[in-house]
Amino acid sequence: AEALLALDADCVCYTAQGETRIRAAVEDLCRILESGKNVVNTSIVSLVYPTFSSPKIRARLEAACAQGGSTFFTSGFDPGWSGDVIPLALASACERVDSVRVSELMDYSTYADPGFTGVYFGFGRPLDFAAPMLQPGVLKGGWGGMVLLLADAFGMKLDEIREEHERLPAPETFETAMGKIEKGTCGAVRFEVQGIVAGRPALVAAHVNRLRDDIGPGWDRLSGSKKSGYKIEVKGSPSYTCEIEPMGEDGDHNTAGITGTAMRVVNAIPVVCDAAPGVVSILDLPLFTARVPKRSLAPA
Repeated sequence: AEALLALDADCVCYTAQGETRIRAAVEDLCRILESGKNVVNTSIVSLVYPTFSSPKIRARLEAACAQGGSTFFTSGFDPGWSGDVIPLALASACERVDSVRVSELMDYSTYADPGFTGVYFGFGRPLDFAAPMLQPGVLKGGWGGMVLLLADAFGMKLDEIREEHERLPAPETFETAMGKIEKGTCGAVRFEVQGIVAGRPALVAAHVNRLRDDIGPGWDRLSGSKKSGYKIEVKGSPSYTCEIEPMGEDGDHNTAGITGTAMRVVNAIPVVCDAAPGVVSILDLPLFTARVPKRSLAPA
């Protein structure tokens, strides 16, 4: 670690597991920032909107940025790109925004991550298993930042942020990249994090994650022949519905999600390096895309 910190790099892309080791991840991040290196991060998703995150964590990161003269930015696919820049782009062609709903509608059967995502969602476990992600406050911690970011961007005042979730059983035993799913154990998860405005869910981050397409036939899905992706619904004047079907070079949507998560922060490096020191969100940065930087950056 000391040898890495001694490198002459403009920016470090930090993608280590964060949710299960938040204290250690924050210390890693602060050491990097204090050394004078900017950081783009996918590891602690509550920091997609620093205003929402823990004041203690935010203050620690801000102090590290001040010491190193560095900038810290967090993003990804979801939370991140699908729930901030995409709905904001759609809303830029509205005269009024009444509500926004961002839904990940994804088949996770090809997602080979049983050790973390599988356990976290409770896939293949009994329906009464205490899945870590479904414990009170955890969904809000993951997606509440996206909801608050949109509220602030649109000038909406939130009454509260609510959580709801539901699980469905596998109709039979089957094999997936997420592991063997026994009949009757969890084969699909649906949840919502709702930003309540004037008593109604005006800003919603929703997920429908199945391990087989026939589970939860009444749950939301993409239209037509599209299998997995994101649906962004902006209601107002005018209203828009945007469906995005990610596809990796191998033809798989989960490969696309993993690559897209990484590239969202990698492509942010030039604008993060040019930004003023501090802990920033997408609202603080100019639009960026996949391009060759105008200046040469030393890699980390």
